[in-house]
Amino acid sequence: MSGEKTEKATPHKRREARKKGQVAKSAEVSSSLTLLLCFAFFMIAGKSIVEGCMEIYRRCFQEYMLWDISYHSLQLMFKQILWEAAKLLGPFFAIVLVVGLFANFLQVGFNFNIGLLKMNFGKLNPIQGAKNIFSIRSLVELVKALLKITITSGIAFAVIWNQKTELFSIGQKSIYDAARLIGSLILQLGLTVAGCLVVLAAADFFYQRFEFEKKLRMSKQEIKEEYKKMEGDPVVKGKRRAQQRKLSMSRMMQELPKADVVITNPTHFAVAIRYDVESMDAPEVIAKGKDHIALKIKEIAAENKIMTVENKPLARALFASVEIGDTIPEELFNAVAEILAYVYYQEGRFKGRMA
Repeated sequence: MSGEKTEKATPHKRREARKKGQVAKSAEVSSSLTLLLCFAFFMIAGKSIVEGCMEIYRRCFQEYMLWDISYHSLQLMFKQILWEAAKLLGPFFAIVLVVGLFANFLQVGFNFNIGLLKMNFGKLNPIQGAKNIFSIRSLVELVKALLKITITSGIAFAVIWNQKTELFSIGQKSIYDAARLIGSLILQLGLTVAGCLVVLAAADFFYQRFEFEKKLRMSKQEIKEEYKKMEGDPVVKGKRRAQQRKLSMSRMMQELPKADVVITNPTHFAVAIRYDVESMDAPEVIAKGKDHIALKIKEIAAENKIMTVENKPLARALFASVEIGDTIPEELFNAVAEILAYVYYQEGRFKGRMA
């Protein structure tokens, strides 16, 4: 049961899959949106494109035909025709580029992966290729292709059949009227088919996302292994924490000789207090410990002739509420100040008035 992939993918696995280029993406979205907006562009700017083509046609037969044939004249003619064609087709190619980038960004965001450009000889494996041909995914792609062909063919037939009267009488129309009829029919057919393909692309995108999520699913054992790998082995982790505690204890014991007083429980807790009126706003805890650490603190205090004062409630309160390096909280300030004043009096020294 632990091997069944029933759990959603973790963020770490999603990031790893994204690095490998594995994302929920439908190629139909890009192609259908590009087709729709290209036909929309032709519908809006079609008249200017036709006029531009007619202008190039006119110049070819009314102006360029009269030029003397030479290298420079042919070069100039080629540059002018190329420039006029670029002005007509530039917006079209710009739409294709922008829509293609936008459609991909809309699906997966920014995901540039240079590793996908590397040659993968595994894809040339004929056995794997045969498996892919007869896979469920290939069957789904076949159904999608047949569905697209059926729908687009049906739409094309319906649009053309609706205009059958006009088409049957096209021989009686002028060239301009016939061209306008055919152009209008092509635009109507293209926009209708493209709109239908956008709907199919949206459905395909949700299907691809469902398949992607299904592919990324993990078993409970895989999640445990990933967590263990990310967090580290518990044994190694415990040793690391023990080493950190050891280093922290060593630093604490090195700071202990600077203490002014050690407040004890007397045996279970010990808290070392330091206060310098010139550099500190309030006393701070520089060491604290429980049980055997408390005994060690008292031993070092005795070696360095630091006075030890027994105050059970205060020792417990300081140990529970103040971390090493923190200053004494306001509610305990008066009690600590009284002990420091007593220590200074007993040692015959004056460290200033605590405010």
